[in-house]
Amino acid sequence: MNKNKKILVTGAEGFIGSHLTESLVKSGRKVRAFILYNSFNSWGWLNYARRNLGANLEVFLGDVRDPGGVWQAMQGCDAVLHLAALVGIPYSYNCPDMYVDTNIKGTLNILQAAMKLGVKKVIHTSTSEVYGSAQSIPIREDHPQNGQSPYSATKIGADQLALSFHRSFGMPITVLRPFNTYGPRQSARAVIPTIITQIIRGKKEIELGSLRPTRDLVFVEDTVAGFHRVMNTPKTEGEVVHLGTGYEISIGDLAKLIADLMNVKIIIHNSEERVRPCRSEVERLVADPTKAKKLLKWRPQYLGLNGLKRGLLKTIEWFRKSENLKFYIDDRYTI
Repeated sequence: MNKNKKILVTGAEGFIGSHLTESLVKSGRKVRAFILYNSFNSWGWLNYARRNLGANLEVFLGDVRDPGGVWQAMQGCDAVLHLAALVGIPYSYNCPDMYVDTNIKGTLNILQAAMKLGVKKVIHTSTSEVYGSAQSIPIREDHPQNGQSPYSATKIGADQLALSFHRSFGMPITVLRPFNTYGPRQSARAVIPTIITQIIRGKKEIELGSLRPTRDLVFVEDTVAGFHRVMNTPKTEGEVVHLGTGYEISIGDLAKLIADLMNVKIIIHNSEERVRPCRSEVERLVADPTKAKKLLKWRPQYLGLNGLKRGLLKTIEWFRKSENLKFYIDDRYTI
């Protein structure tokens, strides 16, 4: 795509969104960062990177649930990278209505504005949670979907809306489906920051939820590279593409690996409040990355056990810095 054209990134203040926005600007792209309005005028994690981004970054404060604001934010943009979503699974048990409004209605607002304004490229961000516990391994893009939480159900709805706009109106949409992304700036809702922050603050007894489930962990640099590949690859319209490594590790083994990398011995306790309802727990997720490799020429740089160790060491190093750790609270459960 033409580098002089502006890109709208929704959810730009979040974990993946901030890394993506920073990467796009540093590659010479002009970016309008759509950030959820707040009374503190905070840019979220973009506050961390804003000094290095210069004139190619423009910030729009709004809410994807507001169609007028979405329309205004999209003016003059040639592409939309839609990452804005409510993502916390435990919180979706408490407030499913908010997830419908943000994840489904917010996506609809993006799609309708993009269609009316003739946006040339739309990348909609999905999640591996749409599959529920794997019925076959590795998981291909045609694996049956099974919403095992209100969060995953709303993401299934959002994905299908996006694909329906391609099928019904010819909209140039790609559904990008990262598996479990990790790295610097990740929310304390996620297991890796939960483990690391507890250890850094001197805890030897770590509280976690279920230790059995396995995950395919993708370092954030690889996830961001996947977005770049879609931006630069023609003929991805109407496609669903996985970003995954094909390597899985259980939560229990992951915790032990992190402890080993941090040179500590830990005892793991199962905390009831951290355990999902039994029929809601997704037991196994591991991607088949073949399509991304063939279609996008994307290959993760942090691959297998050695790649996971490299990514975790980078993540641990980031969390060890006091200016970063101060944003995290480890003495209570974050949903």
